[in-house]
Amino acid sequence: MKFLHTMVRVSDLEESLNFYINQLGLIETKRVDVPEGKFTLIYLATALGEPEIELTHNWGSTEEYKGGRNFGHIAFAVDDIYQLCQKLMDSGVVINRPPRCGHMAFIKSPDGISVELLQTGEALAPQEPWLSMENQGTW
Repeated sequence: MKFLHTMVRVSDLEESLNFYINQLGLIETKRVDVPEGKFTLIYLATALGEPEIELTHNWGSTEEYKGGRNFGHIAFAVDDIYQLCQKLMDSGVVINRPPRCGHMAFIKSPDGISVELLQTGEALAPQEPWLSMENQGTW
């Protein structure tokens, strides 16, 4: 068995693409527009051939998607958790669970999907400003 993808419904496609591509650094691997069904599927990955996130955008839908703990979260291994969290925070992304331990952090997508960031390899040594940051929300 091989993990293929996780599907996430998104309400604002451009906002979501900005988050996943420009802020997290994923690449678009495939796009399928289905006019008869009035939806678009966009597949994103860290690299070609890697597991993907399938963003599903229903054209003209006014439905409010309510993510939550019933979905769980998406997880990514990152090379430098402190550097990425600083970049995300500088671009306006709220760090819901700061990387105080040098190993794990949580953020949320524009649609409220929890995204876990895990330091590749060993945890980095704890450092400021992350040590003194309070939780800014729940993940």
